[in-house]
Amino acid sequence: MGLFTRLTAGFATLVGLIGLASQACAGDVPVAVAANFTEPAKEIAAAFQKATGNTAVLSFGPSGGFYAQISHGAPFEVFLSADDERPKKAETEGFAVTGTRFTYAVGRLVLYSRTPGLVDDKGQVLSAGRFDKLAIADPGAAPYGQAAIETLTRLGLYDRLKPRIVQGSSIAQAYEFTASGAAELGFVAQSQVIKVQGGSRWLVPESLHSPIVQDAVLLKPGANDPAAKAFMAFLQSPPAREIIRRYGYDVR
Repeated sequence: MGLFTRLTAGFATLVGLIGLASQACAGDVPVAVAANFTEPAKEIAAAFQKATGNTAVLSFGPSGGFYAQISHGAPFEVFLSADDERPKKAETEGFAVTGTRFTYAVGRLVLYSRTPGLVDDKGQVLSAGRFDKLAIADPGAAPYGQAAIETLTRLGLYDRLKPRIVQGSSIAQAYEFTASGAAELGFVAQSQVIKVQGGSRWLVPESLHSPIVQDAVLLKPGANDPAAKAFMAFLQSPPAREIIRRYGYDVR
């Protein structure tokens, strides 16, 4: 190998090492985010990067699906679940750092239609039956789907409406079904429609389902990552809490 070739190869190696070092210093934090929290998480991530220089790399999906990935070694460092059971289970089963779990939001369920006037302010459209399809998230993977089932059950309508229910894999897909008109009605997260103009909606009384308590937890891959710990702290800061409130969540 000639001198020029050796110098070129050495330079390429050095550039590669510098690139890897830059990535390491960037403080990228892989975060698994429940689908209902998509929009506020994007705003929080932007504010976090501006405040700290670190980057929250967000992935969105159903909490149940994320837990399955986490339990099989997915390298997420922070888990923002749509419930409090999975983060608690992550601690118990050794996938999360004990003592880091906290409630970052309490969600609200909404019955939504893109059709103005279809949904009344008491949700009586459900018993009137003036629709063919009702979208919900998979109750086995998404707490908002479970809350929808509980609501229908407490209203005494579940058995009657069960044939009309279409399930999305996540609350995001349930909203897509409803927003596209594939389903005339859908149980969705308030955060998904709080900025949507038009349509019609009913904010489901919290007495009709179990509280949608959403917990965050630091996962084992982030145990020694200062950026992951900084994100967990930022999520509890006044700027982050203000963003969360703006999307219709309660903050404890």
